[in-house]
Amino acid sequence: MANFYTDNADLKHHLNHPLMQKIVELKERNYTEAEKYDYAPTDFADAMDNYDKVLEIVGEICGGKIAENAEDVDHEGASCSDGRAHYAAGTVENLDLCRKAGLMGMAMPRRFGGLNFPITPYIMAAEIVSRADTGFENLWGLQDCAETLYEFGSEEQRAKYIPRVCEGETMSMDLTEPDAGSDLQSVMLKATQKEDGTWVLNGVKRFITNGDSDIHLVLARSEEGTKDGRGLSMFIYDKRNGGVTVRRIENKMGIKGSPTCELVYKNAPAELCGSRRMVLIKYVMALMNGARLGIAAQSVGVSEAAYREAYQYALERKQFGKAIIEFPAVAEMLAIMKAKLDASRALLYETSRFVDMYKVYEDIARERSLTPEERAEMKKYTRLADALTPLAKGLGSEYCNQNAYDCIQIHGGSGFMKDYACERLYRDARITSIYEGTTQLQVVAAIRHVTTGTYRSLIDSYVADGFPGATAPLADVLKELTEAYDKAVAAVTATENPQLLDFMARRLVEMAGDLIMAYLLLKLAKTDEAYLNTATVYVKLVQAEVARHSDFIANFKPEQLAAYGI
Repeated sequence: MANFYTDNADLKHHLNHPLMQKIVELKERNYTEAEKYDYAPTDFADAMDNYDKVLEIVGEICGGKIAENAEDVDHEGASCSDGRAHYAAGTVENLDLCRKAGLMGMAMPRRFGGLNFPITPYIMAAEIVSRADTGFENLWGLQDCAETLYEFGSEEQRAKYIPRVCEGETMSMDLTEPDAGSDLQSVMLKATQKEDGTWVLNGVKRFITNGDSDIHLVLARSEEGTKDGRGLSMFIYDKRNGGVTVRRIENKMGIKGSPTCELVYKNAPAELCGSRRMVLIKYVMALMNGARLGIAAQSVGVSEAAYREAYQYALERKQFGKAIIEFPAVAEMLAIMKAKLDASRALLYETSRFVDMYKVYEDIARERSLTPEERAEMKKYTRLADALTPLAKGLGSEYCNQNAYDCIQIHGGSGFMKDYACERLYRDARITSIYEGTTQLQVVAAIRHVTTGTYRSLIDSYVADGFPGATAPLADVLKELTEAYDKAVAAVTATENPQLLDFMARRLVEMAGDLIMAYLLLKLAKTDEAYLNTATVYVKLVQAEVARHSDFIANFKPEQLAAYGI
């Protein structure tokens, strides 16, 4: 039986990043939690050993039963009857296994029954779960909603709901509506405060992942007469209280084990979470940032599965008397798939570490005042996390789709058949670049970090570390490509034409992301020669992409926007 953690050396490599020591020390408050809980770590080595053992359990469950159930879950799917959503039999079994293994509420504090994991090892678990069954990761991964409840709920709400999540109850975030997709300011589900101060919700939500969950975080209009984001607030709905029915579940292309629901709220009792009118300014952004990171992990999990399926098939499939992996055309496809996988994973865990740093400081700030140095460091990592989450989600999901596509291609006609897992992976992959903000919306979130220089400063920090030995020639290539990126940014911004900037945004963001991922692979290759080949392949890929985008920008005239209907 495969173990999806121990069979992947890349995960351990990223888990042992130097920044993890500081993250863990802050998360564990210099290991003072060991005085209260006998299972809390006493030092850094103890903490890392704990993460390693838990991830090994995740890998065993995923490499065994969850992966085995994936095909049956895909065929059976979720169903709806009597106003309720029902999981496939395999999904019920998967959830039960995760509950019994204590894998729910992993990142929550110990005082609420959680494991107090930093974001990084939790996101590794999400990647592993996604590799086993992409749709199941949606259900398991929505425990991340508890983070938003922890950050913005009252202490009474935390104590009431978070232990239930840690015990295995499921969550959902009910944001979108039939007439309000990504435009959350248009949400109209109505929250009404009764004379006794309690709230009820009325209206419809659509495209709600795991919409029949036990605990919901709901975006609703609390201010009478408003039509924009200033009239919205966040609420907690408890399924035990009734008032919400499932009208239907969507018949989707992929992730069929995850019920995507249309919900009808009818005088559903709810609790205000945090302050009124703050929801789009702060709360939903926190939810969406967590969701972006989760989908980035999901994307890497699918990429890993697709690469392994393609590689194994290429080893076994023979044509013209030899395995097809011996044909240069197939070997090149596999090398590029591996490079995209390694690049997106490097970006994912760079992002997760940045998120860890700012979130742990935010949590400490709830207990005491931060020092000026700590506050400055929190501000730094908040900016970096804000810059990298849309890249990790946007570019990681695009690479996920490309790898799933190439997996099918390597299988040839067999890949089009349901006899092979790659057909399911291809369907599951497609949603990753759509939900929790399309790639186009990730570009909108990322472009300001191009124009303000956040990405350029990050690249400079990588260059400052130096690239000796075998990495030096590749670093020289990246230096030239970075100069080309600088010229492209300058050419677009010098026009002071907002329409041109919007039009070129994706090209500029992709160039920035490609360069950052390339430098991250070089950093990996400095400490582990196993990454040198994949870094070489990826730098060649980036060289072609930067040249393509640079040429387009250099030879484009603003008046040509009209040809695109702009």
